[in-house]
Amino acid sequence: MRFRLIPREEKFFADFTALADRIVSGATLLERMLSSDPPNWDIALQINQVEGECDSLTHSIIQRLNRTFVTPIDREDIHTLAKSLDDVMDAIDAAAAVTRRYRMASLRYGARELASLTWQSTMQVKVAVEALEKRKEVAQVAMEVNRLENAADDIHDEALRRLFDEEKDAITIIKWKEVLDLLEEATDRCEDCANVLEGVVVKHG
Repeated sequence: MRFRLIPREEKFFADFTALADRIVSGATLLERMLSSDPPNWDIALQINQVEGECDSLTHSIIQRLNRTFVTPIDREDIHTLAKSLDDVMDAIDAAAAVTRRYRMASLRYGARELASLTWQSTMQVKVAVEALEKRKEVAQVAMEVNRLENAADDIHDEALRRLFDEEKDAITIIKWKEVLDLLEEATDRCEDCANVLEGVVVKHG
């Protein structure tokens, strides 16, 4: 057992887990928001509150990083992972905010499906974050997030095809395309985060 004159700050792992928990909460709210027709627009306000909590947690991580001498993983990896987790919540918040702003009267194909895949992806990201300290099973989880993101790409493509085929009003097309694009982007950010987690494990494994 090696002796450390300056103890290593391990609280970063707990911080990452707390961030992942909030992201799952945001994705759960997004799925609930889009479970009714029309959507429950006011849930977007709750999602925005969760996004603010994630911002605060990310800021706290960066502050601790600036005053910590010995970190459990490389400093740049801590910074990148914190930002990547926060980016997931930003994407969820953006999708919810636009849906509320446009007051969509009824849901189109793709919205609920993409929200569900976002929730599934955030759950996998949480599993990977919780496994990070032991450096186990992160690669398998990253593969599952990649599979979910590919499924989201397929649904997004089909949703856009149906939108352009079935909708005649140009303004409605513009609005729905933005909503669908943002919902799909949330799964992209989950994949980015999973890739960061996998890279950390490869570097420190």
